[in-house]
Amino acid sequence: MNKYDVVVVGGGPAGLNAALVLARARRRVAVVDAGHPRNAPATRLHGFLSRDGMPPHDLLSAGRAEVAGYGGRLIDDTVVGIERGFRVHLATAPALSARRVLVATGLRDDLPAIPGLAERWGRDVLHCPYCHGYEVRDRPLGVLGGTVDAVQHALLVRQWSPDVAFFAHTHDLTADDRERLTARGIRIVDGTVARLVIDRDRLAGVELDRGSVVAPAAIFVRPRFVPSNNLLTGLDCQVDGNGWVVVDQTGRTSVPGVWAAGNAVDPRAQVITAAGAGSAAAIALHADLVEEDVQRAVADARPFSAALERQVTEAVLAGRRHGL
Repeated sequence: MNKYDVVVVGGGPAGLNAALVLARARRRVAVVDAGHPRNAPATRLHGFLSRDGMPPHDLLSAGRAEVAGYGGRLIDDTVVGIERGFRVHLATAPALSARRVLVATGLRDDLPAIPGLAERWGRDVLHCPYCHGYEVRDRPLGVLGGTVDAVQHALLVRQWSPDVAFFAHTHDLTADDRERLTARGIRIVDGTVARLVIDRDRLAGVELDRGSVVAPAAIFVRPRFVPSNNLLTGLDCQVDGNGWVVVDQTGRTSVPGVWAAGNAVDPRAQVITAAGAGSAAAIALHADLVEEDVQRAVADARPFSAALERQVTEAVLAGRRHGL
């Protein structure tokens, strides 16, 4: 019961879409999910054709039902380790055996340590303007500085509103940065952000260290992306200079039999692209399994073929001896 062609670790868009493709290919597949999706704080997801505006939980519920409908097994548990071979160890249930594994465990958003910011994450503290910019269009918006690409982030956000403030915070703005921001009509707010002011369960303002308060309707923040790739590194998958596991265009890692997809290996993947990466990985996984199936079939057939050939040869020789 616990033997599978593929065990998928992570039941987000990448993992579920991979499981759907594999189950439709009549592979025995299990999805193990710990139940902590990255986009859980968001009310709606956007930019996904035919699913725009759907609550993230509803997308996952629909995906789980589709996977189960094709015979895929869904296991609500946490994978605590994977042995080569593969044995997938769970926190509260017996280990699973798999011919291949696909890891789609996502990433963690490491937010700046500003009081009030984490509490509003995914609500009026936002990351992706493509995901949430339209919903706050034409309203006063803020962008928090302090990261390498914060200025570019502000220039992107400007597309959704003519009223954008760039909070320099810990950012050391160059003359070129200031020129570009000013040219686009983005107001520069110098000073370090001390905290977010919350009133009646909404963002009421951004308080600076000198005591002044600026009141955007929402503030965009670039978090530090931390891949949830301990299972992959535990299998000695190759990583790049930034600590991200290296995969090819199908999600194949450096370790035979191990694939990865979604935010675990691609920090830029949105819901729709993560789902696509899961599909691509599943197709490659199935092809890899087919090749192994063929090799096993050939190896199993060879002893029979050799024995049959010996029998035919002996029959021919016997016939000759008897003048037949």
